[in-house]
Amino acid sequence: MGTNVNLIVTVTVDEVPLEGELIVPDGATGLVLFAHGSGSSRHSPRNNFVAERIRERGVGTLLFDLLTEAEDRTYETRFDIPLLTDRLVGATRWVRSREDTADLKIGYFGSSTGSAAALRAAARPEIEIAAVVSRGGRVDMAEDILDQVSTATMFVVGGNDHPVLEWNEEALELLAGEKSLEVVEGASHLFEEPGALESVADHAAKWFSEYLS
Repeated sequence: MGTNVNLIVTVTVDEVPLEGELIVPDGATGLVLFAHGSGSSRHSPRNNFVAERIRERGVGTLLFDLLTEAEDRTYETRFDIPLLTDRLVGATRWVRSREDTADLKIGYFGSSTGSAAALRAAARPEIEIAAVVSRGGRVDMAEDILDQVSTATMFVVGGNDHPVLEWNEEALELLAGEKSLEVVEGASHLFEEPGALESVADHAAKWFSEYLS
């Protein structure tokens, strides 16, 4: 069982230092790693809102930068899905190497391009990820490996987010494990409409509390 942890951390992956914030509520059995979308960071207000709702359900969170500041200034690097996947896998290994988080079940919350990295990482058999939630995910960028994802996976998409909704509907058919598609009616890609982000956060918190407990 996790004990109460609230730390600013440096996640080192392949000798690259990535800044993050690790918060684990007392008694937590799971931890969610956030894979943000392109042009975003650990400071993403949307992801921080979702993370808070997840912690209220007794699940820990790690928000960290997938890229260094210098890397993030390069447009191509933001969309380098294999690199982002390797960073997420490296962060997962880092979490598993720590005494205070080693025994926690791991989940991924991915946004936009971060969703593709989350799904690709979850498909790696050596990682053992218990749950994935994708928000407005570019799941089309992981299309070739979706049949290898047996992790319990939820896609949350805005009803007005075309063509992302279409990509998610097609991708859902290819997933191998427990799966769900939640459409937030009237919401656009960034879920900026009243109540839309709350809906995302509630869906995610419920999914993680079920599969990481």
